[in-house]
Amino acid sequence: MTMATFTLPDSEPKVPVYLPSTLAEEQLLSFPPFNTWITTLRHSLSTQQDSSHTFNPAPYKLRRIDVQSVDFFGGKRLGFVKLKADISNDNGEKLPGSVFLRGGSVAMMLILQPDDVPENTETEKHVILTVQPRIPTGSLALAELPAGMLDDSGTFTGGAAKEIAEETGLDIPASDLIDMTKLAIPAASSANDERLQQAVYPSPGGSDEFIPIFLWQKRVPRDQLKEWQGKLTGLREHGEKITLMLCPLDHVWKHGGRDAKVLAAWTLYHGLQREGRI
Repeated sequence: MTMATFTLPDSEPKVPVYLPSTLAEEQLLSFPPFNTWITTLRHSLSTQQDSSHTFNPAPYKLRRIDVQSVDFFGGKRLGFVKLKADISNDNGEKLPGSVFLRGGSVAMMLILQPDDVPENTETEKHVILTVQPRIPTGSLALAELPAGMLDDSGTFTGGAAKEIAEETGLDIPASDLIDMTKLAIPAASSANDERLQQAVYPSPGGSDEFIPIFLWQKRVPRDQLKEWQGKLTGLREHGEKITLMLCPLDHVWKHGGRDAKVLAAWTLYHGLQREGRI
C-alpha cells in the first residue's frame, strides 16, 4: 500500500503522520474528531510538566501517528478513522495507542408521566427506548437510549428523533433539555486539569466517542400514555428497522442494560436527584 507522510503542525518533538493512499493530509486535518482528539491529547501531555504529576519524572511524548484505515460516508464524507499513536517516554515505556476516531453524539433520556399524578414525584414514569439493529454488537434488535445529534439550533435530530416524532408527535425543543453530564461532571478549572468533554466515554480503551446525555421530561394525558404503551412495544413490522419501546423508569436498567447510555443515564438521573439538582 502506498503511504503518504506529513509532519503534524505545531508538534514538538516533530510528529510524522503516515496516511493510507485513500486519505489526504487536508482531509485528516479538517476531520473534527481528529482535531478534538489531538487537541485534548496535547493538553493532557502538557500537564506532565507540573512537578506533582505522576509522569513528571519521565514524561510521555507523542512520537508518531499511523492512520491504518478510514471509512467514508456516502463515498465522500470522512466518517471513521482507525489509527495508532506511538506514545512513549525516554525510558522506552509505552502507552496503548490504538484509537478508533468517530467523534461525539448525544443521547436522550425521554421520560413521560401521566399528568394526573402529583407533580415532583416519580410515580408511573416511563422512558422511551429505541429497538434497532446494531451490527457491531451482532444484534438485530438492541434496546437502547435514543441517540443522535443536536443541530445548530440545539434541536435533537437523527433517525431516533424522526421515529419519535412520527410515532408520538412529540417535539423536543432545545429549551427544555437538561444536560445531565454537564451538571454532574465539572469543567476544567485550572491549566493543569485535563480538558476532556463533559460527556460519557462508553469505550475509552479503544474509541474517542463521547456522549453528552440529556434529560427531557413531559407530563401527558393518561389516555395518551396508555395509547402509547399499547403501541410502543418494541415489536417491529416486517422490514421495519427501528421502533420504540415504552419502559417503566424503575425497570429501564434491566430492559436496556446492555446499552451503556441507559446505565449512564440511569446513574446520572438518580445521582442528580439525590443532590436536588434536577
